[in-house]
Amino acid sequence: MAEAGRLTAQAPRAAWLRPVTWLRIAIIVAVLGTWELVAASGLLYRDVVPSLAAIAVALYRTLSDPAFYLHLGTTFYEIGLALLIGGASGLAAGLALGASRLLARAYEAYLYYLGPTPKIIFFPVMIMWFGVGAGSKIAMGAISCFFPIALSVAAGMREIDPVLIRVGASFRANPWQMVTKIYLPAMRHPVINGLRIGLGVALIGTLLAETKLSNRGIGFLVIQAYSLFNMPQMYALLIVLFVIAIGLNALIGRFGGLDNIKQL
Repeated sequence: MAEAGRLTAQAPRAAWLRPVTWLRIAIIVAVLGTWELVAASGLLYRDVVPSLAAIAVALYRTLSDPAFYLHLGTTFYEIGLALLIGGASGLAAGLALGASRLLARAYEAYLYYLGPTPKIIFFPVMIMWFGVGAGSKIAMGAISCFFPIALSVAAGMREIDPVLIRVGASFRANPWQMVTKIYLPAMRHPVINGLRIGLGVALIGTLLAETKLSNRGIGFLVIQAYSLFNMPQMYALLIVLFVIAIGLNALIGRFGGLDNIKQL
């Protein structure tokens, strides 16, 4: 037992000795060093690439401003509802397409055609339908994440072992029991992968809508900083968004047991 405890305690320290860890550190150092050199060189227009110190100061001021958290809450609210609506709709559509060959042959092609289409082209329609408030931003995020989730679930349905489906049928499971007891557990990985992709595109769609027509949200703050040519502020906000996206993505991956990068 004591030996096992020592091995467990040494495991976190051993992670620092892995080549991939040092490679990640080297990449980060190289990117930051290159950024600072470009900022100091004056090769680009003044303040387009501010120094790391200026960005750090702007980041501190941003995080110290209470108004920032009101905008952050607005963006979280819009993205959360977008992911809930688009995710639930995509899950239902994926289950229907995966369970029916007729529906798949009739409608799945439309999802493949519309999926790669830039969703910003639908924004004027969203404004007419839902107004200029949060509704149009939520709709943009929902329609953005619907397609990857629906396609991932439909593909996952076709990979389910037929034996599991026959077992559910033999127990006379109703459709709700088949979905919750057979389908979703059997295709957990495709569903979680779809959610991870859906989260990313919902974030993009919502923020893009905020930059176009809004007076609140992180997207509004980004475009406002750009309009005022406050580059340190803009980069500070982008760093915040980057960290939030990584954190949410890692949380979904850990929830689904898909965080396999650490095994490398």
